[in-house]
Amino acid sequence: MNRYLIPGALVAAPVLVALFGPLFAADDPAKDVAFVLGGGHLFGTDFVGRDVLDEVLLGGRSLVFTALTATACTYLLALPLGLLAGMTRNRLLDEVVMRPLDLLLAVPSMLMLLLLAALSPGQPWVLVAVVALINLPDVVRITRAAALSLAARPAVEAMRLQGESRARIAVGYVARAMRRTLAADLGTRFTGAIYLVASASFLGVGLSPQAGDWAAMVDRNRTGLFLQPWAVVLPALLIIALSVGVNLLFDRWLRQSDTTFLEAR
Repeated sequence: MNRYLIPGALVAAPVLVALFGPLFAADDPAKDVAFVLGGGHLFGTDFVGRDVLDEVLLGGRSLVFTALTATACTYLLALPLGLLAGMTRNRLLDEVVMRPLDLLLAVPSMLMLLLLAALSPGQPWVLVAVVALINLPDVVRITRAAALSLAARPAVEAMRLQGESRARIAVGYVARAMRRTLAADLGTRFTGAIYLVASASFLGVGLSPQAGDWAAMVDRNRTGLFLQPWAVVLPALLIIALSVGVNLLFDRWLRQSDTTFLEAR
């Protein structure tokens, strides 16, 4: 369990702040002089004189849960499409599923983020949909490639000869066999979702300007970085800790799975 201590702590810190931070933030924070260290403020004030600690406590939910929801939506859509394209013997069906996604993959992600999110700024569900749409082609391609390899195994052919349904083969064998591949991709995909959500807030097309957000804090306070660095450093550290921690957790879990598998053999 010691191998999970460091990544677990890295993930727990930002997640706990996002979950319970608003409970400890001031209800009506008073404004002070901008970019001041001390003066009754543990981490100083931001660009408009608000307490940095209060803003950090309030700004995690939007980033963390938008990225988490977008990642979950991506896999909920990508897994059925990838399994369908990877296990079908109908070339036309494979083309119908994959070619539109290839076109979507050719569009730069930041361009799509700017165009779609700007249509309805300040709406969290729009940002979730955009981030999920951007990640969808990659996850479908990974799922399809894994399903193609697994569908060619003798075990799948034996299940077909035994009269097993396609759905049972896809869910009961193929989807279970690709767990490690998807787990390895999930950590990277979640980090990419954090990057896209943070980029949207940084560019001003994510949540409304009045909403607290760690990425927006980095953007708004960067002009005073050398006067009051905590307004930029503290939210940036929480974003980095979450991204690094998630990837380390999946990396440690995959290594443990490999070790357990080898020992079982």
